Amino acid sequence: MAEKILVEVFKKKTVEELSQALADPDSRLETGSGSAITASIAAALMCRAAAITARTVEGNERLDYIRRNGEILRSYMVHLIDEDVKSRAPLKQAIKEGDTRAIEAARQPATAIPAEIVNMMGKLLELSKELCPLCPGEAAHYLRESTELALAAAGSARDFILNMASYCSDEIYRFVTRRENELLMEQLKADEKAIKAQLKKVKE
Repeated sequence: MAEKILVEVFKKKTVEELSQALADPDSRLETGSGSAITASIAAALMCRAAAITARTVEGNERLDYIRRNGEILRSYMVHLIDEDVKSRAPLKQAIKEGDTRAIEAARQPATAIPAEIVNMMGKLLELSKELCPLCPGEAAHYLRESTELALAAAGSARDFILNMASYCSDEIYRFVTRRENELLMEQLKADEKAIKAQLKKVKE
């Protein structure tokens, strides 16, 4: 009888277990999973703000759209906790085997999930900007806090990407990766500023 293969699913673990795993240098979890956890909380707080808003705003299709897509983002970020582990498996194997060419080839796929997190936090902030004009005072602080966490998630994911790129021998790839992430973070910070400016007008 074939031996049953057990696959560890991190998204089902407790916060304490995830925190311990991230603290352990021998763990399969990496920065990407940590960024995904933070991103899921950012999305959850935006969803909370939208749910509170829905108590005072009825029949608004855009609010329904924001709530629906906010929940999709929250669930997707939780999903990415384990997807990040999977995406780094080829790199881990290449390092174990000491294959220099395989290591080089595996570095780019290993940054796929952090790159997705950066992009999805941009989507989250777009939803938050759209929610601002509808947001009642009691929900405004959740939207601000969501924005702070979205920037933190994107920033940590970006740092992981740049660290991985720094080991790549392709100078053009290193430059493009660095510049692309600079532009993405500039846009996220501009969105953060716009959200906070709108929320200042909301009476809490």
